[in-house]
Amino acid sequence: MSNYETVVGLEVHMQINTKSKVFCECSTEFGAEPNSNTCVICTSQPGAIPILNKKAVEAIIKTGLALNFTVNKQCTFARKQYFYPDVPKNYQITQSEPPLCSNGKLAIMLDGKEKVVNITRIHLEEDAGKLVHEIGSRKLDYSLLDLNRASIGLMELVTEPELSSPQEALEFLTELRTIVRYIGASECSMEEGKMRCDVNVSVRPVGQKELGTRVEIKNMNSISGVKDAIAYETERQIEVLSRGGKLVQETRLWEAEEGITKSMRSKEGALDYRYFPEPDLVPFNLPDSFIEELRAQVPELPRARRARFIKEYSLSEYDAEFLTSSKQIADYYEETLNASENKELSSKPIANWISTELNGKLNASGKEINESPVSSKNLAKLVTLILNGAISGKMAKTVFEEMYEKSADPETVIKEKGLVQISDETAIIKICEEAIAESPKAVAEFKAGKERAIGAIVGLVMKKSKGQANPQIVNKILIEKLKV
Repeated sequence: MSNYETVVGLEVHMQINTKSKVFCECSTEFGAEPNSNTCVICTSQPGAIPILNKKAVEAIIKTGLALNFTVNKQCTFARKQYFYPDVPKNYQITQSEPPLCSNGKLAIMLDGKEKVVNITRIHLEEDAGKLVHEIGSRKLDYSLLDLNRASIGLMELVTEPELSSPQEALEFLTELRTIVRYIGASECSMEEGKMRCDVNVSVRPVGQKELGTRVEIKNMNSISGVKDAIAYETERQIEVLSRGGKLVQETRLWEAEEGITKSMRSKEGALDYRYFPEPDLVPFNLPDSFIEELRAQVPELPRARRARFIKEYSLSEYDAEFLTSSKQIADYYEETLNASENKELSSKPIANWISTELNGKLNASGKEINESPVSSKNLAKLVTLILNGAISGKMAKTVFEEMYEKSADPETVIKEKGLVQISDETAIIKICEEAIAESPKAVAEFKAGKERAIGAIVGLVMKKSKGQANPQIVNKILIEKLKV
């Protein structure tokens, strides 16, 4: 296998985040009753005229600007002719030339090294409907047509054939999805069909410039599936060539359960689609002012935000990676930090509470961070109370449970449960003296050099104080008394 190298290109379809479809006013709601979100336009009734959704155009341009594309000011549409069993009109409204965005770039990191992947284009098109295959009684098989997805807006992004491994493809799709979500252009939910990927795979002898015979794997619906399919298809192609066989250009399907690709059909080319201008959508030009207005709306992107979090907040790469994995999490972190009394001291503790306690609760209840019962303001209060010594870390977890369950203010929870930490040294000294008197064995072991023995005495102090004694003060007093 070392005599060959893999070449991969991706065609990524992402559902544009609009409330209505790209050429009509029907809802894009997921999971609605079959054929309930339809009208004369998306069901292809004779004489129905499509109307372009402005928000869809804006979403694609913002994506292009975030990925360093050239935005083409001329906007035209074409009909892509093909037999579509799930599109009654038997053509798809799309863009041929020019696309809305040309010649972009996306940098990915792999094994500590940066690779810049060139992207050919992003264009706007409509989705097809959905066939539901049923097995009826008496062995009568039939298919049902659901047109709820018909005419939903898609942006198709096409890379150059520059990816060279399954892992690079995974990193590219992960970074792309993060950026597109940051912009709000697409939810990229693969389980809801809002992000799909066609993968073009070929192999060639190491050192050869010409591309090998390309095989397309259609409609991948998970990023891990893309990685596995590329790995399998690479091995399959090399095996064919190593036996002296010949590869054919074809379209294949990925069978995830079997872990193999299967031949679907010979690969069609652009000529098979018979593109011609869409007569119902008049070409138009995008003003510079419109593009610049959208440029101003592109937020700080994940990579830049990660670098800033590390520099400004002294976070580790791991913490910064997690906190910027979505715009909502990054926004929540900064809102919490801005609400805290001391940014410098609280930056790391806040990161820890979000990535562990809060994230664990949200995952368990299937919620996103924007649905968190714990507000950023209340989390900031909780961390401040810990830093000020008002409550211990152990108490804080009890308080947090109540905050999450009841959307409560931490100070209210502390008052109701009587969880105020004891920091009065006079009171703690008395408890420490009692614990020392009741722990002769642990005292002897500590004085004999077994310093870990102090843990038993600390535990007794915490038990006597019902967990409310300040642990730092307890340790200080015990060491002072035991080393006399």
